Amino acid sequence: MHGLRKDLVEVEKICAEVAAGGADGTEIVLCLPATLLGAAAPICAGAGVGLGGQHCHNEPSGPFTGDISAEMLKDAGATYVILGHSERRTGHHEGDESVRDKANAAFRAGLTAIVCVGETRAEREAGDALPVVASQLAGSIPITSTPESLVIAYEPVWAIGTGLTPTLSDIAGMHRFIRERIDAHLPGMSHGMRILYGGSVKPGNAAELMGVSNVDGALVGGASLNARDFMGIAGVYRHFCEAGPA
Repeated sequence: MHGLRKDLVEVEKICAEVAAGGADGTEIVLCLPATLLGAAAPICAGAGVGLGGQHCHNEPSGPFTGDISAEMLKDAGATYVILGHSERRTGHHEGDESVRDKANAAFRAGLTAIVCVGETRAEREAGDALPVVASQLAGSIPITSTPESLVIAYEPVWAIGTGLTPTLSDIAGMHRFIRERIDAHLPGMSHGMRILYGGSVKPGNAAELMGVSNVDGALVGGASLNARDFMGIAGVYRHFCEAGPA
């Protein structure tokens, strides 16, 4: 919940750098508050930067005052939507079934769903990180998902906005586990499915995070509010794309 119209200057800076080749080989998507999508759409379209919403309702329309449908996001210029973010799961009590219904709504509207999963610190310390994430994946991912319609974002809840990150070994293990669970849930789909890491991603740690096996990109939080920081992360990922597999 950040951003007023005056803050579109950061969007303009990002788009200008992308248009100048600052993110060759990467896909950049900005998931903005719904109030800014319409104004940002022409700015982003000219630079080849994607737009996404941060949430959607599962119904296309109806008596749901204050909600926004996937079709409304699409109409405003979005091509993506974030679903199941830990802040929605915790603050708005969104369960796996609700996330799955909203993912189906995104597919219906022609949006790509970015479905978030991740454990709390208590769950990790109790040794339950893997079963928690497995349950979230099984409950949140529609059976009709494809690599084109779905992106998974692993965001350990305890690392969001705290400056803390899991060890690289922990991240590698969880991303490998997620790909295995995707393959079990959606046979044949796991190879092309993108799995993002989210949780205190910054320019200073982006290189080591992007170098982890099965990390296909980043879901950037606080660092996305500043164009310089955000493009610093994008530049790191661009170099990995140019270098190719190790």
